[in-house]
Amino acid sequence: MTSTFVDIPEQFQIKDLTHQSTYLVDGNLIKWEGETSEVYSTISSTKDYKPTVLGSIPTLTEKEALSALDAAVNAYDKGQGLWPTMKVADRIACMETFVEQMKSKREEVVKLLMWEIGKNLPDSQKEFDRTVEYIYDTIEDYKQMDRDSAKFEKHDGVRAHIRRGPLGVVLCLGPYNYPLNETFALLIPAIMMGNTTIFKPAKHGVLLLTPLLEAFRNSFPKGVVNIIYGRGRTVASPIMQSGKVDVLALIGNSKSANALQNQHPKSNRLRLVLGLEAKNPAIVLKDADLDLAIDECIAGATSFNGQRCTALKVLYVHEAIVDEFNQRFSEKVDSLKFGNPWENGAKLTPLPEPDKPAFIQELIDDALDKGAKIINKKGGETTENYIFPAVLYPVSKDMRVYEEEQFGPVIPVIPFSDIEEPLDDMAASNYGQQVSLFGKDIKTLAPLIDTLVNLVCRVNLNSSCQRGPDVYPFTGRKDSAVATLSVHDALRSFSIRTFVASKDNDYNNAILKDLLDSRASNFVSTDYIL
Repeated sequence: MTSTFVDIPEQFQIKDLTHQSTYLVDGNLIKWEGETSEVYSTISSTKDYKPTVLGSIPTLTEKEALSALDAAVNAYDKGQGLWPTMKVADRIACMETFVEQMKSKREEVVKLLMWEIGKNLPDSQKEFDRTVEYIYDTIEDYKQMDRDSAKFEKHDGVRAHIRRGPLGVVLCLGPYNYPLNETFALLIPAIMMGNTTIFKPAKHGVLLLTPLLEAFRNSFPKGVVNIIYGRGRTVASPIMQSGKVDVLALIGNSKSANALQNQHPKSNRLRLVLGLEAKNPAIVLKDADLDLAIDECIAGATSFNGQRCTALKVLYVHEAIVDEFNQRFSEKVDSLKFGNPWENGAKLTPLPEPDKPAFIQELIDDALDKGAKIINKKGGETTENYIFPAVLYPVSKDMRVYEEEQFGPVIPVIPFSDIEEPLDDMAASNYGQQVSLFGKDIKTLAPLIDTLVNLVCRVNLNSSCQRGPDVYPFTGRKDSAVATLSVHDALRSFSIRTFVASKDNDYNNAILKDLLDSRASNFVSTDYIL
């Protein structure tokens, strides 16, 4: 998609480049004088296609990475640091300061979301607003957790005061497709629970964090949040190899997660919080409402060009209805509007990865060589920064598009006659995140649901797969996830139950009473947070 600069609405024009010349370590925005990497958008602002330069970021080295690690380790200070020992109410106050400052940067972040990753305007606005809501919901859930813990229990002559405590130092690596929301779904609960963090943004969607660096610096004690830039192998690997990281929090690819995990010298000490790839199927039964199924499959397969772990990446359609489904589905795909993110009604937008159209073409060519056909008229049409969604049919197991997560605009359709076929495929798959199930006969649906909940972690009845609402569990089986990310569960994923116990006798009880009355301990407390 090309346009001239003057065609772009003024509020979305890139008038000044964003040169991120600092990085955040130990509470200081440190000026970087070394090598930098230019950040490009695949969106062109010239008549002849040319990527748009958006700015630059520091290309940090191992030295800066290890200084960020030292800052996080020192801030945790073997559990004695200001942040891990701080009162819950005070940590909440810091987070409230941060989110208030964050809200003032909405316009800048939304604009960079569009340019950096090609996300359309409504979805970019939604990502920002949803992230703010996520932070507020996390604060409320943490308050409730603390209220529930503000008590003593007694069993078998032993009193116990049970709370959740931090795990230590967290290395946080976010994804490019939701560089704000999913990154913060890791970072915010990790910070909230008293951990100290090192955060490296993804390769794409990195400049949009620039407006928030000062908010991080202003809101938290030094060393609690450290933000570094550079290549993963250069900065993340030495941090892991140090053995000083207690939690690896990553949303991305399982190969990357495995490689980093394996670099830790004491992997049994390493807690993992991972959101990984998926190959979520839709199963369209012969009694499905086709209007509904097609609309939901369009949303599931094409939203943000299929660049979502929760996207529908393979469609199983009963052979009795597959011809009608294919015809109507293909027409709807072809009717989707391709445009720049700020254009009204743009559903398909430029891909942020320059090599993605060629990768999708490889998948298409492989499928065509093995007997599939492109059944929509526009399928596979390519420009410099996009390839139009290709609906492939019939797809078989020997095709790459069946096995690999495409994470882009190609939609494989597989006919089935026996429900055991998609069930066997799901059981054999490396992934187990979600499924969309379309049908209405409860005698058919009931046993299917009972099976599917044992293969994936969310069964979407007559609706496309999705992450939200964020209060619901977000996780997966096999190579799709480790731990659960929701407002409620993420706080628990980044913490551990810990408690003070004492035998129920006059001597201990007097000490506990003095502890509570004096409020000398931030941990032993029955204060109720309003």
